[in-house]
Amino acid sequence: MKRNLKFQKLYNDANSKKQMIKHFSFHHGQYYHYRYHLANLNALNGDFSTLKNYLENIHKSCPNEYFKSGPRSSQLKFSLNIEKVEVSGHELSQMTKKAIELNGKSHTNVQVFLLNNDKKTLAVEIPIWLENNEMKEFNFKEKKHLTGHIDIIRKENNNIWVWDYKPNAEKQKYASTQLYFYAAMLSKRTNIPLKEFRCGYFDENIAYMFKPENGRLH
Repeated sequence: MKRNLKFQKLYNDANSKKQMIKHFSFHHGQYYHYRYHLANLNALNGDFSTLKNYLENIHKSCPNEYFKSGPRSSQLKFSLNIEKVEVSGHELSQMTKKAIELNGKSHTNVQVFLLNNDKKTLAVEIPIWLENNEMKEFNFKEKKHLTGHIDIIRKENNNIWVWDYKPNAEKQKYASTQLYFYAAMLSKRTNIPLKEFRCGYFDENIAYMFKPENGRLH
């Protein structure tokens, strides 16, 4: 009887976790699996209510046609003069190490592990974009829309963090450019000032972090 009760509790806990994760797929050249954690998202309030609204409704409002052509933030091959902070053993790196030990190095494995085990993680694989008429603000000469998919969004202290999982993070040359534009796109879509965002990329050993407001193009 005790064994059955223990099994039932494990089953209920697993089922409860599963119900907390909302999952939607986008075909943007390939399939991207957007997920958000309902309880973690519901904890957002105040100045970040527009982000909550964005994350809850993007599966219905995403302009999917924008992702069929034009540049992706991950394809930008130029550097910005951004000062980064390097941290060994960051909590994201520690959780990533656990995720890899359990299921391997894929982005999906790391993302789902964070959603299930990290109360700061709000959503993963989030579609985002800049309208072509918004590009001028960044001295970006491009007639088509800029798009991307943010690996991970977390609420840490009083900031929204835009994170990207990068195996071999120390070898990444343009990751800060990619993340800068992720933050800029999310700022535009939510009307949250860029100064409220922080950015970082990481692997299981190290993380690099910066303030995107210090990296504007001039």
